[in-house]
Amino acid sequence: MIVLIISLLVLCSCNMSSQSENDYNSKGVAKDKRGDFRGAISDYNEAIKIDPKFAIAYNNRGLTKDKLGDYKGAISDFNEAIKIDPTVYHFYRNRGLTKAKLEDYRGALSDFNEAIKIDSKDSQAYYDRGFIKDKLEDYRGAISDYNEAIKIDPKFAIAYNNRGLAKDKLGDYKGAISDFSEAIKIDPTDALAYRNRGLTKAKLEDYRGAISDYNEAIKIDPTDALAYRNRALTKGKLEDFRGALSDFSEAIKVDPTDALAYYGRGVLKLITYKMNEGCIDLSKAGELGYHEAYDLIKKHCN
Repeated sequence: MIVLIISLLVLCSCNMSSQSENDYNSKGVAKDKRGDFRGAISDYNEAIKIDPKFAIAYNNRGLTKDKLGDYKGAISDFNEAIKIDPTVYHFYRNRGLTKAKLEDYRGALSDFNEAIKIDSKDSQAYYDRGFIKDKLEDYRGAISDYNEAIKIDPKFAIAYNNRGLAKDKLGDYKGAISDFSEAIKIDPTDALAYRNRGLTKAKLEDYRGAISDYNEAIKIDPTDALAYRNRALTKGKLEDFRGALSDFSEAIKVDPTDALAYYGRGVLKLITYKMNEGCIDLSKAGELGYHEAYDLIKKHCN
C-alpha cells in the first residue's frame, strides 16, 4: 500500500511539472506583454522544441525578435510560420511590416499583396500596402489603397492623413487639405494632421491659415519640433522675423539636432544684421549635415 501511494505521488508530481507547447506559448505571450522579450523568446523556443510545426509560436517569436530590433531573425521566423501554414493572413502582414523596417519595400509589397489575397476585407492591410506604395513613389497606387481602407473603415483617420500626403505629392493641394480636414474631424487631437494641413496651406500661400494649423499642432504636442520649424518658415514669409526667430529657437530646444532649424535661424540672423550669431548657427547647421550652409558662410562669414 505504501509503495502504491508513493508511486501515485511521483506520477502526480510529474504531470504537474510537464508543460505543453501551448503553455509555453502562453507564457511567452505574457512575458512579451510585460516587456520581458528575452524571456518570451526562451518560452517560444521551448514551445517549438516540443512541436516543431507550431506555426503560431514561430510567428510570436518573430514579433518579439522584431521588438528587439532583430529584423532578420524575425523574418526567418515568419518564413517558417508561412512554410508551415501559408493560409494565415497575419504571418504575411507581420513579415511585410518587418521587411519595411529593413527598407525592403518590394518584399513588403509582395507580402501585403498576399495578405490581401487571403483577407480582402481588412482595412489595415490596404493601409499598409498604400504606405509601401508611397515609399516606392507610386502615389496613385497609394491613393487607391487608402481609398479601399477608407471604404472598409470610414473612420480610419490615419488613412485620410496619408491619402492627403499622397495627394500633396501629386500637387492636389485642395484634395490634400480636404483629407487632412477629415482626419481632424475624426480625431481632433491628431497633431500630425494639423501640421500636414498647415504645410499644404503654406504651399497655397495661405500663410495665416497655415500658422493657425501649426498653432493647433503645437497646442496638442508641444514637443513637435517640425511644427515649430514650419511655423517659423511661414512667419518668415509674413516678415514676422521676431516670431520666426522665436520658433526656430523652440524647434532647436525640442530637437538640438535639427540642422534646418539652425540654418533657418542663422539666415534670419543675417537678415536682421546679427552677423556673428548668424554665422555660428550656420556653422552648426553645416556640422549637423546641412552642407548648403557652407555656401552662405563663404559669402557672409569670412
